[in-house]
This record gives sequence, C-alpha cells and structure tokens, in this order.
Amino acid sequence: NPKDWSDHALWWPARNQWLTRTKSTLDQVGLHADALLHFTPMHKTLRVQMPDLRYLDCRVDFSIKTFGAVVALCKDLGIRHPEELSLCKPLEPMHLKKNYADLAKKKIPIEQNGNGRDYIHLPPDTNTFIPVANLNGSNGSLDGPVNHGPFSCAPVPNTHFSTPKPALQSTPISSPTGTLRHGNGSGFSESSSSIGDGMENLAYSPYAPSPEARSRLLKPKSLVERARMNIGWLDSSLSIMEQGIREFETLCLRFKYYTFFDLNPKYDQVRINQLYEQAKWQLLNEEIDCTEEEMLMFGALQLQVNKQNEVPQADSGIDTSSLDNAADDDVDAALRELQITLEGPSNGVNAGDITHIPELTDYLRFLKPKKFTLKGYKRYWFTYKDLHLHLYKSREDSRSNGPPQVTINLRGCEVTPEVNLSQKKFNIKLEVPLDQSINSEMWIRCDNEEQYAKWMAACRLASKGRSLADSSYDSEVASIRSFLSMQKPAQAPAININPGEIDPNEYLAPRYVKKLKNKAMIRMLEAHANVKDLPLIEAKLSYIRAWQSLPEFGVTLFVIKFDGHKKEELLGVASNRIMKMDIATGDHLKTWRYNTMKAWNVNWEIRCMMVQFQNETVVFSCLSADCKVIHEFIGGYIFMSMRSKETNQTLNEELFHKLTGGWN
Repeated sequence: NPKDWSDHALWWPARNQWLTRTKSTLDQVGLHADALLHFTPMHKTLRVQMPDLRYLDCRVDFSIKTFGAVVALCKDLGIRHPEELSLCKPLEPMHLKKNYADLAKKKIPIEQNGNGRDYIHLPPDTNTFIPVANLNGSNGSLDGPVNHGPFSCAPVPNTHFSTPKPALQSTPISSPTGTLRHGNGSGFSESSSSIGDGMENLAYSPYAPSPEARSRLLKPKSLVERARMNIGWLDSSLSIMEQGIREFETLCLRFKYYTFFDLNPKYDQVRINQLYEQAKWQLLNEEIDCTEEEMLMFGALQLQVNKQNEVPQADSGIDTSSLDNAADDDVDAALRELQITLEGPSNGVNAGDITHIPELTDYLRFLKPKKFTLKGYKRYWFTYKDLHLHLYKSREDSRSNGPPQVTINLRGCEVTPEVNLSQKKFNIKLEVPLDQSINSEMWIRCDNEEQYAKWMAACRLASKGRSLADSSYDSEVASIRSFLSMQKPAQAPAININPGEIDPNEYLAPRYVKKLKNKAMIRMLEAHANVKDLPLIEAKLSYIRAWQSLPEFGVTLFVIKFDGHKKEELLGVASNRIMKMDIATGDHLKTWRYNTMKAWNVNWEIRCMMVQFQNETVVFSCLSADCKVIHEFIGGYIFMSMRSKETNQTLNEELFHKLTGGWN
C-alpha cells in the first residue's frame, strides 16, 4: 500500500516554525538553499497528565495553535467547554525558588550555520509572542535534547507508572503507562497494553495516584511560590512544537480559568470528576488556604466520594445553578439589574409591587481598624439598600430620617469571610475602594450563622453590582447555609471505620495532619456524618461548591513590578477583576474591575503590560512568568464572560485569539 503522507508537513528547526502556508513558495517564506527542513508528522504522541495525576499517551496535533490542540484533545477525552482548560509544562522544585525573569537569564546557546558562523535567528516582529528561551529554535534534531529555557520537559519514563488502584471494580482501568485504547481516528494511540474503555474511566479516579506521580507534586510555602507556579502555561497562540515540546514529552492538562460554564451531571461526568480532582490536589498541596473546619469537611467529602465509588450510582437530577453564580460577570449583572428594574423581581420578593426595592435591616457590630487604637466592635443598626450599607446608632435613628453615622458603597469592594464555627465567630471583612490608590478595611460581626448567611450573600452580590432583588440572592443564602452546616461535627461517626486504617495524608493538608495529630481521622469521621447520604456526583459537586466558596478561590497570582517602582508586588487575576495584593499577607490593597477596563496591551520589546481603566492606567512588568501569561488570563476571562446560555454558540476561536493573542 502507498504510504499516506497527508499528516506530514515541513518543520524549520532554525526558525522554530512550521511551513504550513502551502500556497507560498519556499523563497517567499525566506528559505535559502542551505536550510535544513524536517518532513515530519503533525500529529505526535504527547504524554498528558490529567488533573487526577494519571498519565495518558495521546495523539495531538503539534502544528496547530495550542488552543486548537486542547479543543481537539478535550473532545477525545469527553470534556465539554475546552476553553476553560489549557496545557502547562510540569514544574520542578527550582521553579518555585526563583522568578522566571531570573531563570530566563540563562545564556541561550548559539547555533552554527553551514558556513561556521554563529548566529541567533530573532523572530520577525509580528507583535505576537515568541518565547525568549526558544529564539534559536531547535538544535536541528527532532529527537535530540531541546533548549527549553527555564524548563526541562523530559518525557516521564514508562517505569514511573504503577497500575492505579481501581476506584470501581467494575470500571475498566487504563494500562500501567496510562495509554488509552480507542478506535482509529481517535486522539489516543493504540497500545497492546491498553485495556478497557478508558473514556468511561476518566469519570472515576483511583483512590491515590502512583507514588511517582505524587512525589513530583510541588507544595508552595508562600504566596510568592504560589505565584511562580504560573510560569508553566503554554502560549495558546503558538503551536506545541514552537514552544520546545517534542514527541513523547509530558505536559499537564489543567483547568486554567475558574469559571465553569453549565456544569451538568448528565453530560459532564468526566469534567466534574477531573474538576473535583484538581480542587482536591490544590487543597492537599496547600495551593489554596482553608480553615481547620473546612479542611475536615473537604476530607469528609473526599471519603464520601471514595465510599460512593464502590456502589452503583443512579442518575441524579441535581441543580447546579449555584455553580454558575461564581462565573457571573459585571456586564451580566448590570443587564440583570436592568431587567429587574423593568420587569420587577422574579423570585417572588414583593412580586406584586415593582416599585419596592428589597432591603435588609438588623443590629450588627462594626469595626474600622485604625493604626494606633485597639477599639473593639461597636453595635449599630444596619440597613442595606441599593448596594449601600447605612449604619445608625439605633433603629429609632434610622426612622427619624436623620443622616447615618456611616455609609458604605459595596459595589466593587472585596468581600472575605472569616468564620470559626467552634468559636461562634461570623465575621465579614470588607475592603472598600476609597480612591485610586487604596482600599479601606472594615469588618462586620454577625451574631449567628443565619444572620451571617443573609448579610454575607447581600455583600457578595453587592460587590458585583447586584441587589437583593436579584434572583440569585436566595440561592446564595442557601449555598452559604449549606457550606456552614457541612462543617459542623456530628455527635458520632456515621460509619464504623478504625481511624488507624486511614492515612490522614490522603485526606488532609500537611499542616492540619501535623496540628491535629492522632485526632485528625476521628474529627474527619465526625464531619463525614454530615455528608454520609450524598450520592457520588452530588458529593463531588459539593466539594467543588465548597472550593468555590473559599476566599482565595479563582485568584491566579503573579509577582510583578509596577512601572517606576523597585519593590516586588503581588498581582491577583480573577474572573472579573485584577488586584494589587500584599506580597506577605495576600491582603487586597487595590482592585480594578474589568467592567471599568478600556484596553490591555503588551509592549513586546520591553515585555511590559499596560492596562487602561476609566480613571487610570496601570503599567507593570511580570517577574514570575512571561507577561504574555497575564495578558492571556485577562483576555481569556473577558472571553469566558461573553458565553451565554441563551445562544447555543459554537466556540469562537478567532475571538479567543483576538482577546488573548496580542495585536499585529
């Protein structure tokens, strides 16, 4: 049979590029007679580590933009909404010790051309990103070592994989190498060692990954180290090959954008499982903080997932609407407010009177910390209306139409919970924007969890520009109540397990294992009594919801320097805002919301980022990753916010690249 060459294309190592414009002549692309080209398959085997830490050998197109390769890969894996995921390079411990700017200073080796002259090919100035470390392209061999700059993406040898312990005896497992076997045309390579239908298996994960996979996990010890973990994201606008990755090397597939659109148990069993696994490893590796009670709740939910993995599951009709609330964006909120103003609220609150604007009133305690005084909380009569808190000395004062003692505009503020159930502490921390340079810190103390749930929900929605008339207020209150109720220890464990038989390190973050010592598993089994009746998917969704409720959820960190400043700062990028944060404590010092943003650009020559807002322009350079990574996060979140349930839209790749790729 004649060989099918249709998947082959020309790769130009010296220029680090594919020659995919087949209508151009070699002369038109600047190729000379002494150039070396490789005629090589575009689809190659890539070892992909899933969020549950399993490795799969997948056939991936190395010649198209990484975004397109991820879309195709997710289709093969059965993961909807692939725009939320991306590929990143595996990190080594050294990546946490130094900033990208310092790692990238390593000297780039210089190639010799056929005439014996040393040269480096600089990329044409197209205003699109080319990784600094790869300016010299490849060293002329597709199989030999490649200069990865600050990365070493060597393939993980097959000997590193042990057969995963099956989560379900009836569920087929992948091979020791993680290779999935599928019919021809799938993204997975055939392998004689593959068994079973791996697609179904991705909806279930082993109790524990292989020891080798776990040993490669990094545990950041500070906010700066957490920020440095974002060095590894691939550039979505370049092909995998252009970024120094070669066949059989390893990349990690991860959820990159923390807005999970339309999570549906009916269609998303693989997606929900992998999302649950990513959340689990974030908590166990201390990439995100939580309280002791929260950690015990997460451990209890994980135990319930493991127990439910052993029993057959019925289909669940689960309401996942609360998961979408986290992805709500300011523009959607403004449109919804307008709709409520025009039509009246749809949640039955005073539905007969569309002129009535709901309000919340109660006695609460208030504290505005001052530097040199230690005054405690003071009791006020709070009224909340139209996104504003008004504080009066008493209820009678509020009725006398006198001016309030304090007025706080909640729109655009940062809302952080501080709850300790055992100490009956229900505090809400507000960081309110006062002017362009600083946030003012204020605290509200509630008397009980019922009061806390109502006011916390109101503050959270108000920060996004949404009033009590918003239809999601009741579900937000219910979500907070549920989150608190799961953290209460029961009188006695619901299942009879010897605590000594469970390894606490598989369920709790190291600092809580160390702190709780022998009591860790007893406390976790007590917490499990709250969640003992949850079916598998509901247990995973509860875990994801609880993860979304954590104060630090969905904030991707970077070490930056503002223009004209020598001091290193911390920047947090979230789904609807960017924040200047205290590099030691993580406190929010300043918040800029995307709905006040006019433009965001990068000066590619000096690799400096400029973001224009309505009132000011922010200029900074990124130290912990290439500035293209921040640029892509901001553009990506803008893209995510434009998705809509009303329009059954196909994925607009052109718009994604327009928002994330930089401009010509």
